[in-house]
Amino acid sequence: MASGTLTIDLDAIAANWRGLDRMSGPGVQTAAVVKADAYGLGVTRVARALAGAGARRFFVALAEEGAAVRQALGPGPQIAVLSGHMAGDTEMIQDLDLTPMLNSLEQITRHLESLPGHPFGVQLDTGMNRLGVEMVEWQAVAPILIEAGPELLMSHLACADEPDHPQNAAQLKVFHDMTDGTGLPRSLAATGGILLGPQYHFDLTRPGIGLYGGLPHGGAIPAVTLSLPVIQTREVARGEAVGYGCTWVAERPSVIATVAGGYADGLLRSLSGKAQLWDGDTPCPLVGRVSMDLITVDITDLPEVPRALDILGPHQGVDALASMAGSIGYEILTALGPRYTRRYQERPA
Repeated sequence: MASGTLTIDLDAIAANWRGLDRMSGPGVQTAAVVKADAYGLGVTRVARALAGAGARRFFVALAEEGAAVRQALGPGPQIAVLSGHMAGDTEMIQDLDLTPMLNSLEQITRHLESLPGHPFGVQLDTGMNRLGVEMVEWQAVAPILIEAGPELLMSHLACADEPDHPQNAAQLKVFHDMTDGTGLPRSLAATGGILLGPQYHFDLTRPGIGLYGGLPHGGAIPAVTLSLPVIQTREVARGEAVGYGCTWVAERPSVIATVAGGYADGLLRSLSGKAQLWDGDTPCPLVGRVSMDLITVDITDLPEVPRALDILGPHQGVDALASMAGSIGYEILTALGPRYTRRYQERPA
């Protein structure tokens, strides 16, 4: 085993989509966000599993990501591009039947002039100040754009993972102010917005992190396990140090396993001295610093040397690992490197 093994449970991802679809309620379509290579888990297999579960609309960040989804799924499903219609993307948008979510007056002009009649949506800025057409601009162009028939009017909540944050209600009001009376399909809620309740659901929801087992969807089924092979073990005497900087010193005679995996593989350096790896149900502390390709683990209390140890699994999910690193589950998932062998679990249809 030369590299770690990242096991991806496609059935769990499909079940999470179905659960969020039920939460979205009757009459609301549930899309799936598969940007960043399906949050690092492999967009081809993940998109096909989600399509099999019933998803017919997919969201990506870039047109190039849309191309990968179209190749995986073929014609039919709608693929929306959140970065909109960027310069140089016109042929790809046309040839692959992608639906750009237009974010600015510049993009609106580019799209209507270069691809008249081609489907598009509009992203509105309701207070996040990141992407989207602002209120004054929208008031100026809405009559023209509404006549052109956007597929969707959407916006993005800044604080949906904090249910009591006043920004949620503030953005909801602005979204109503900008879109009421247009008669067009609307979308405001990603995973966190779905959990805020029906008033945020509108016509379409677009869960992302909740599909992959991450917070804020506490009821999500974990979708990944990451096992790292033990390369070598050594006995370390009391008082000896391990790893760069000699930051960990043995307080007893210890057995240290050197394990394949490091910050080049998405195991953040800030996990040094904090995370645990697991041999079945037994935790083993990560000692010393996380280096580029290797970590060191204290396995003194194990009855025998394991072939591999789990850093993600039933006892330590992506959000638990992220918390130790001072990060978020999104970063842990999307940082998982290309050196892992990816294995997919899926029951036959």
